[in-house]
Amino acid sequence: MITPDKIAASYKLAQERYAALGIDTEKVCRDLARIPVSLHCWQGDDVGGFENSGGALGDGLAVTGNYPGKARTPEELRADAEMALSCIPGKHRFNLHAFYAEFPGGKRVERDEIEPRHFKNWIDWAKSLGIGLDFNPTCFSHPKSSSGFTLSDARKDVRQFWIRHCQASREIGAAMGRALGTPAVTNIWIPDGMKDSPADRSGPRQRLADSLDQVFQKKLNPKHNLDAIEGKLFGIGAESYTVGMHEFYLGYAVKNQKLVCLDAGHYHPTENMADKISSVLQFVPEILLHVSRGVRWDSDHVVILNDDLQAIAQELVRGEYLSRTHIGLDYFDASINRVAAWVIGARNMLRALCLAMLEPHAQYKKLELAGDYTSRLALMEEAKTLPFGAVWDYYCVKQKAPVGSAWLDKVKQHEKNVLGNRK
Repeated sequence: MITPDKIAASYKLAQERYAALGIDTEKVCRDLARIPVSLHCWQGDDVGGFENSGGALGDGLAVTGNYPGKARTPEELRADAEMALSCIPGKHRFNLHAFYAEFPGGKRVERDEIEPRHFKNWIDWAKSLGIGLDFNPTCFSHPKSSSGFTLSDARKDVRQFWIRHCQASREIGAAMGRALGTPAVTNIWIPDGMKDSPADRSGPRQRLADSLDQVFQKKLNPKHNLDAIEGKLFGIGAESYTVGMHEFYLGYAVKNQKLVCLDAGHYHPTENMADKISSVLQFVPEILLHVSRGVRWDSDHVVILNDDLQAIAQELVRGEYLSRTHIGLDYFDASINRVAAWVIGARNMLRALCLAMLEPHAQYKKLELAGDYTSRLALMEEAKTLPFGAVWDYYCVKQKAPVGSAWLDKVKQHEKNVLGNRK
């Protein structure tokens, strides 16, 4: 049995080992506590939303699995998210899509007419927990996205509809930021593309650039809202051509000084997304990370503590980029307990950051500058077996979060008492 005394004793030994390398484990715990991870609402209900449009998910998105207990209402989703947050050490955030709006009196409005009042309950909930919110326009699962195009559609009336929707979303993000005292990152992703090779690759991109110019025409206070744009390699039904690919958005973001969203699943399987971080941050003020796990394609599996995740965390820490990076989760798995999926992903993201902070990276750099690559490699390898787990357990105790797999007992009890009653 893991007891507080055993955790403290293990931590004391680990603290001494790390101190010998010049690493202050208490500082690491303080620094880690300042990093929020934004949990994504769509994991809790399989990207369903609450506008009841009646349409299938579609637009290059697919959720697999039918694990019982999916959230069916905003109240259920908030309750599940609270359970997840109680199992994750630190203070974090929640990320909403536009079609998670709530309509007082059942008076539904179209997406280009949504307002902050449709998210009042979410704002009040976040305020009660002392957390921030992030936001996203929902440019999919709608009759006006059925052609496969939204902001780049050749029809002006369709483009204008999605422009108004994105403009409304920015206003909602800003309202959230004002109310909660922390800026919302409002991130735009669109599914636009074609299944087969197009005759005209330029036209849709010209239209997308013009649409974005209109979306961002109104200046908003960055203390309330931060604009991000997200590219993608391909999607289901858009295998041959994606209008908003990474290079397009990178160019637009550099030109207009917007945040670039780097999604871990949106590149070729052999690409190292971590390597993009230091490149992009030479030219844009901040970035948004969507931490995901692709298996053979952009399959949005639950984040695990693998080499890819550790490489992302190492780049953020070694490059001192954490103050310029907004970290959010982005996956959806309906084959397992959805609350557990949130907890597993968030705890692994934090574990990866903790591991990176406990590296003697200052020594790595010193050896590298001296040209001593042998010692650099040797030290990097030795660091892999340092007693990181003892520091992580201690951090969880300090944050009053479950240690080890104790969180799973809480989630299983929630499944038995709450999720199991949802039919």
